Amino acid sequence: MLSGCSGITNLPPIPDGIPPGVGAPVPPIDLDAPGRSAEQLHDWAAGQSDTLGIPTVALAAYGYAAAVMARSAPECGIGWTTIAGIARVESKHGSHGGSHLDADGEVRPPIRGVPLDGSPGVAKILDSDATELAGAPVYVRAEGPFQFLPETWRHWGVDANGDGRLDPDNIDDASLTAARYLCASGGDLRTPQGWQQAILTYNQSTTYMATVRTKAAAYSVGRRA
Repeated sequence: MLSGCSGITNLPPIPDGIPPGVGAPVPPIDLDAPGRSAEQLHDWAAGQSDTLGIPTVALAAYGYAAAVMARSAPECGIGWTTIAGIARVESKHGSHGGSHLDADGEVRPPIRGVPLDGSPGVAKILDSDATELAGAPVYVRAEGPFQFLPETWRHWGVDANGDGRLDPDNIDDASLTAARYLCASGGDLRTPQGWQQAILTYNQSTTYMATVRTKAAAYSVGRRA
């Protein structure tokens, strides 16, 4: 095990193994409540926010996404810790590059990845519609706190906060979309095979998978990651 203990902080060790633990149980809420249903998890999230280093609004979104999937796809078994692990790696919970999460769950300013223009180590994906309008090559950029490609978002994006928009820059929409995508990709995320398949579908890198696992496992025992 990775102890990570300093004698001063006396932190719990980060568990080995896949899948990572599911963390503190999400309390029952009304998943169909109008407006931002994730707000019902404010107290649950606020009680862990400082310890985990996750903004309350983000942690509530991760918990809500896991709760929705527990009802709509119970065979998946995704934990909020996995959702949080991906968000930590992709955007530091919406704080990458000086961005921040507002109380409504919106990431401001929006986070955009590098142009996927075929540079060394970067895929080449042309935005055909934007290119036609611009009359010059326009390359796709990943969007939002979970860094979705526009095509993936168009297929999987959901409105999780009831505002009538499918917004990759909103932590509620993006969290539930990521959870849906992971469950569809991996099947049963309670198994090592299913969890690994889900994460590798999200990003085809074993290094990425290992990093997400470590972050999620840290959250599962109440540690910062």
